Order: sequence, then structure tokens, then C-alpha cells
Amino acid sequence: MSEATKTLEGWYALHDFRTMNWALWNKADEEERAHALDELQTLWEQWKQTENDNQGSTVVYSIVGQKADFVIFHLRETLEELNALETELNKSAFARFTIPTYSYVSIVELSNYMTKPGSTEDPMENPEVLARLKPILPQAKHICFYPMNKKRDLQDNWYMLSVEERRGMMRSHSMIGRGYAGKVKQIITGSVGLDDWEWGVTLFSDDPLHFKKLVYEMRFDEVSARFGEFGSFYVGNRLTPDHLKDMLK
Repeated sequence: MSEATKTLEGWYALHDFRTMNWALWNKADEEERAHALDELQTLWEQWKQTENDNQGSTVVYSIVGQKADFVIFHLRETLEELNALETELNKSAFARFTIPTYSYVSIVELSNYMTKPGSTEDPMENPEVLARLKPILPQAKHICFYPMNKKRDLQDNWYMLSVEERRGMMRSHSMIGRGYAGKVKQIITGSVGLDDWEWGVTLFSDDPLHFKKLVYEMRFDEVSARFGEFGSFYVGNRLTPDHLKDMLK
């Protein structure tokens, strides 16, 4: 049996994708719409206060294409908190005008592939590690999210490789990502046992072209070329409460 990779876990994550029921929204009168937006604004202020208290983080993005109209991406300390956030939104007047289209449950994860074998340093004592496990989500202009697996297919079975082989390939893989430092912020969340895929990848950038270039370049790396399996991609633009009101006018 190959050695399992050790991981560090941080905040739990929920990607909540929804589409607007435009027909219902257009039929609503001004009072109904105003009430719905007021309730959403109250929730948004609560999300911001949680972030100010360093107890979690939330961002909202519109989604380009027909897969959804927007996504709310929450990070919180516990699954119970994520469940409460989802329920609170579902009970709001605004949720009446939305249709859930997709969700993804996971947890912020760091693996030990990049640590030196035999190191005695406690990573949880490292402020940089803690900041990566419990990050404040960036307010970049654009987001890209996709789920992925590592293959378990005959000779291309990631889980049958030795830890040394996996560590070597992941180091090579990570060097590509480092080439986009300052251009793309990446948050990896693990979902084995939590959702249908094994990882969720969320990218943030002020230039969406960086998403294309980064993912394309990584496809030529052995980790992706031999072992990567990818789900649907969701890409969008940052929403503020004012931007959302403009979108709903």
C-alpha cells in the first residue's frame, strides 16, 4: 500500500451557485423586489462582519454563461456554520427568486508534498501556513472555479505511486503556479469524502486571460497530462451589493 499524503486543514468551504428566476423577478412589484434586496443586504453585512472578525470570509461573483447567474463562496470554521448560512439564505425573500444550480462542499487544504522529509517544524506554528489555511478571500475582479480528481486508471493510477514520485511531480507542478505569483491567487480545497470530486480549485485574478494561460500551461505538466480529471469550469466577475442592484434593475 502506497503511503497516504498528510494534509493540513483550515476553514470549511461552500460554493453556492444559483440562477435567477427572471420571469418571477420581473412579475414582482417594486415593494417585493425592495424587500428581497433589503434582506440580502442584511445578510451581506453579516458576512462582512464575520470577515472583519476573522471568523471566515465570503465573496460573491456573477457567473458568465448559462451554468449559473452568481456564486456565493463562503469559508467558515465549521460545517454547521456553512449549513446555517445556506439555510438562512434559503429562508430569505431573495431566495424565492433564485434556483440552486450547483454546490460544492470542501475544506481548505495544504499537503506535505512541499515540506522537506524529516522536518520537525510544526507547520501550525507558522503564520504563513495559518494564513493559507484560513485565508481572507481576495477581492479580485474575476473568479474561476473547477473540481478535479487524480486518475485511478490502470497504469495511470495516482494512488499507486510512491510518495517520493508524487512529491517530485507535485514540486514540478507547483513551479508553474509560482510563475503566476502576483497575477493569480489560488485556493485549493479538499473534498474527498465531502463531495463528488476530490479537490476544488478556485482562482482569482484581475485579468481572466491568466486563467486560460495558467490552466493551459499546467495541462502539459505530467501531473495534469497523465493524472488530471476535470469537472465543469465556472468563471465570473466580482459582485458588490451595488453591482447586484444594477444587475437586477
